[in-house]
Amino acid sequence: MAEARTEGRGRNDRNNRKDRKGRGDRKDFKVKSEFEERVVHISRNSKVVKGGRRFSFGALVVVGDRKGRVGFGLGKAAEVAEAIRKAGEVAKRDLRTVTMSGTTLPHESIGKYSGAQVLLRPASEGTGLIAGGPCRAVLELAGVRDVLAKSLGSNNHLNVTKATLVALGQLRSKEEVLAIRKG
Repeated sequence: MAEARTEGRGRNDRNNRKDRKGRGDRKDFKVKSEFEERVVHISRNSKVVKGGRRFSFGALVVVGDRKGRVGFGLGKAAEVAEAIRKAGEVAKRDLRTVTMSGTTLPHESIGKYSGAQVLLRPASEGTGLIAGGPCRAVLELAGVRDVLAKSLGSNNHLNVTKATLVALGQLRSKEEVLAIRKG
């Protein structure tokens, strides 16, 4: 009687079933995105309710292709992974192009947003990326390799990120400036 019950439940019978997929049959490969994501900051908020504390998370994510396109996004959710995913989607919708001169910037630029100020200076080839925090993440993912950056004023992650993007948005190439002057 005991043999009859376990007869169809052996290890080999489980693996040989046609209706179940094994681990090797999975076809859902992740498609490699052209964009790279970097989590700049994760904030945790708590709300006190009757049963205790409810936590929610906010994620600041910078997305770029290292070829002159960069954007940022802010996502909020009850779980960190979900907040990061949402922020990445928002960042991909809000991409900006960066004017570059080789591996550096065409000229010096100061970006201001709220209390944050960011100074960006072009550097000679081989200098590297001398920047910290959110400013470094934005410049790296934009594809800038040689630059000197200094964050002045507020060190709020979101405001520094926005100030960096304002500074990058002010950049103009020599050709662009000449076209504006002639037109």
